[in-house]
Amino acid sequence: MDKQLHRELWTSWASLLRSYAAAHGLNSRHHAVVEVGADEIILRVGTGWTRFTHDAVQDSNGNRSSFSFEEDGTVKIDGIAQEMDLAAEKLAREMMSES
Repeated sequence: MDKQLHRELWTSWASLLRSYAAAHGLNSRHHAVVEVGADEIILRVGTGWTRFTHDAVQDSNGNRSSFSFEEDGTVKIDGIAQEMDLAAEKLAREMMSES
């Protein structure tokens, strides 16, 4: 994948996580924090966290899966491709409801 496209998808992924975590936080007593770096994105809610790198996703429960962007703008987590916004919403919802 082209580096510029990957960079754009990385930025979009971080933005989607931030937006959906904020939306799900409206009716929650918890607040989500999204930390964005060139090599990792971390979504923190309470004591839980989910960490994305360019090829993996790991959470505070010890779960680890493969992670990648596809050229069509989808995200692939553990070999399953999903629309990026749907995947980000699901992850944010699950994190906000677990805390």
